[in-house]
Amino acid sequence: MPRSSPRVLLLSPELGAHAVTDILRPYGFRDCARADANLQALADDPLARQRLADLVEAVLDEAADSADPDQALDYLERFAKASSSKVALFSSLHDSPAMLHLLMTVFGSSPFLSQSLIRNPEYLYWAARPEVLDRCRSRRVLEKDLRATLGSLRSHARQLDALRRFKRRELLAIGIRDLLGKASVRETTAALSHLADVLIQQAYAVCREGLAQAYGYARTGFTVLGMGKLGGEELNFSSDVDLVYLCGSDAATTTGTKSGGKTSRLPRAEYFRRLAQDVTNALSAVTNEGYLFRVDLRLRPEGKAGAIVGSLKEYGRYYQGGRGQPWERLALIKARPVAGDKALGKSFLKVIRTFVYRKAQPKAILAEVMRIKRLIDQKMVAREESERNVKLGRGGIREVELAVQTLQAMFGAAMPVQERNTEKALGKLFRARLIGPGEHRFLLDGYWFLRNVEHKLQMVEEQQTHTLSADPVELHVCALRLGYKDAEEAQAEELFRRDYARHAERIHDIFVRVLAGEIRPRRTRPVGVRALM
Repeated sequence: MPRSSPRVLLLSPELGAHAVTDILRPYGFRDCARADANLQALADDPLARQRLADLVEAVLDEAADSADPDQALDYLERFAKASSSKVALFSSLHDSPAMLHLLMTVFGSSPFLSQSLIRNPEYLYWAARPEVLDRCRSRRVLEKDLRATLGSLRSHARQLDALRRFKRRELLAIGIRDLLGKASVRETTAALSHLADVLIQQAYAVCREGLAQAYGYARTGFTVLGMGKLGGEELNFSSDVDLVYLCGSDAATTTGTKSGGKTSRLPRAEYFRRLAQDVTNALSAVTNEGYLFRVDLRLRPEGKAGAIVGSLKEYGRYYQGGRGQPWERLALIKARPVAGDKALGKSFLKVIRTFVYRKAQPKAILAEVMRIKRLIDQKMVAREESERNVKLGRGGIREVELAVQTLQAMFGAAMPVQERNTEKALGKLFRARLIGPGEHRFLLDGYWFLRNVEHKLQMVEEQQTHTLSADPVELHVCALRLGYKDAEEAQAEELFRRDYARHAERIHDIFVRVLAGEIRPRRTRPVGVRALM
């Protein structure tokens, strides 16, 4: 018996529940009554109903192809309600199947991105422009657009809110490109990192100008150092930003400002402390426009107990004077100046190089990595997440990162393997014959597979989650979001599980061999793929 056209849902709205279910169930809806209610709400006036009737089959086809058809239709109804004209929206979607595909893909995959569109419906037409959709926007383009956005704004509070709006819009574009497959995971992590660089630099500039108006300038540099994934230019959708603040010299005072015959100055140490605190607050404060980033400052010398900012001289004494810990050698591999005085940042990198890349001491590094991994494993076992946490679980992202950083710290003093970015570091380790082609391929493929999973998890609600759901229905939606499809031999979630297990096993095997000290410089031909299978 041929399937009834879904147009009848709109042109004969008095249909009974069984007839509605018969029409909507083939599109994958779990709650057909709710789906029908959404369609009726979309068509709440005669002209909108007629326009939607011409579009409804395409809408339902796109919903069916999305990760979550029920969610996709829910958000379409909310988006249409927020739009200035439903009739104009339906006409645009009818004339542009690509725009309809974009919209339903986002609505079926990411509540976070969907809510951004609902808050600013006009962003749809901006994000669908070829110059935005078809390629990742460069750092230079972002800087130019941000300058235009700030334009004539004079209030520092308004400037910071403009940064938050800018981030929300750009994050939407990055997420859409990722979901539509128009950007690789590599390109997505780079785009997120470039956006963070631009926003942190501008937030720093706003805060610096605010202090300068009150106390003048310090006449010496201040640098914001990015650590972790920010330093490696490989951010997630919901990453904290790990920062360390550095100043050139904290002696003397600022230049001062005059008002009413008096000159207001600050000791440089206090000026830099306030600047560091202001930057932290500007990045992490939540307003009606959202927030920029969660900030983590624990990687600075002495961690939470240390001063929020230190001078180049002080940090040099800390790292070169025997106070730096083995784990800090690993953390500093990714240090990168991201805002402020870049020359000062480069001086810092020179100061720490001999601390990070010491000759010998492989046993100390291996012992420290084993200690770190034991703590991680204990936490994962306690949470029952060892096989589900894509970052910290067995064969997860952290094992790739630790394997790479361990080899860099052990051999970086004598071999050309110094590099912040994980993918580039793997390439250098391979060219230095510290890993073979099989190890290189397995670590690289596994790393990007897991990073893609991580992105899709965090894109749902912009939460810093790394754990796969134990619920089969939610895991099925996650697999669909990743591009898996149900097949005759297995459902999408089972196909995903198989790939996940294969990558995790290969990563864990190599990580164990790194910790056992089995991976050393090769004088002969590197181990091939077959030897690892």
